[in-house]
Amino acid sequence: MSVTLTDPPGPPGSPRRETRRIALVLQGGGALGSYQAGVYEALAGRGYAPDWVAGMSIGAINAAIIAGNAPQDRVARLRSFWEQISAPSAAWPDLPFPPWQQAMRESGALAAVLFGQPGFFRPNLLQFWRTGQAPTSYYDTTGLRATLERLVDFDRINAGPVRLSVGAVNVQTGNFAYFDTARQKIGPEHIMASGALPPGFPAVEVDGECYWDGGLVSNTPLQYVLDSTPRHSMLAFQVDLFPARGALPDNLEAVEERRKDIVYSSRTRMGVDSFSKMHELRCHVFRLLARLPPDVADGPDLQALRAAACQARMDIVELIYRARDPQGPLKDIEFARATMVARWEQGLSDAEASLAAAPWLEPAPPEVAVRTFDVLRPPGG
Repeated sequence: MSVTLTDPPGPPGSPRRETRRIALVLQGGGALGSYQAGVYEALAGRGYAPDWVAGMSIGAINAAIIAGNAPQDRVARLRSFWEQISAPSAAWPDLPFPPWQQAMRESGALAAVLFGQPGFFRPNLLQFWRTGQAPTSYYDTTGLRATLERLVDFDRINAGPVRLSVGAVNVQTGNFAYFDTARQKIGPEHIMASGALPPGFPAVEVDGECYWDGGLVSNTPLQYVLDSTPRHSMLAFQVDLFPARGALPDNLEAVEERRKDIVYSSRTRMGVDSFSKMHELRCHVFRLLARLPPDVADGPDLQALRAAACQARMDIVELIYRARDPQGPLKDIEFARATMVARWEQGLSDAEASLAAAPWLEPAPPEVAVRTFDVLRPPGG
């Protein structure tokens, strides 16, 4: 099924309506990222092919696989990646007993800490004895480059129809940077830089500068996507891996899990709130300028207002991984195959439920420029 999305008609004299762009925005979250793969599978099956994919950390890896493959190959390539990095636990039985489930999660996290994940990262603690140089990370990620080169067609990324953006932080300046195919060529090093979370992973050099994981500053590229100019009406699917809302914790493990959720989800809420206020103001300015008489002098102040004015409509669909059971504080490094599959299937199910409801297809009131939808938000949540 293919979906056509168009803007509502603008005010008299405005340009005719245009097809809305579809963006897929993927938050960082390590092992939780298989949820995003399930979401993408649902979007692809319903005809919501993204024009722009932006990611941070594990979201950058998923985004590169999506942008770097033909549409008919993307789900299979995502599955290849997630099956590869969860391969050591593929034979573990998935028994429906809470004590076993907890033991499996703990074993998966411990295995990642001790041995790494194939094609992703491996322990780096022997570097000093091999080279005489003190290590700057606990793990080595050279295996990730080979995995990306196998699963991602970077020529397609840099010449294809899907825009790709990934975020990272300059280690020396502390400045945030986006690597964006709209401005530059992207290679494996840009994707690795976006996921180089210290002190676990080493900094990655790009054009003579060293970068760490963009999640150190902001764990989601949503605001970058929404603020990019020139603005176009957009339907953005924001896939978060840490829920902002949760139950009051009653033990130390639950406290640490809840703390992590709050830290990594807060930027999304702040970004949406600040963008909504600014974009509503831009649309008010656009409508005000349309009412000015033609004989008003077009001085520098009016020119500045015209440059800032906008009539683009933005719909943001929030898809949030809300685990059905407590996952523990190490959930983002727990790569057990059964857990990976469960997260993928929940992403698929959540996205299909949201797409079936599709409230963004209803026309927005003329005065509303930004809408957010969380179809699966629990009552009172």
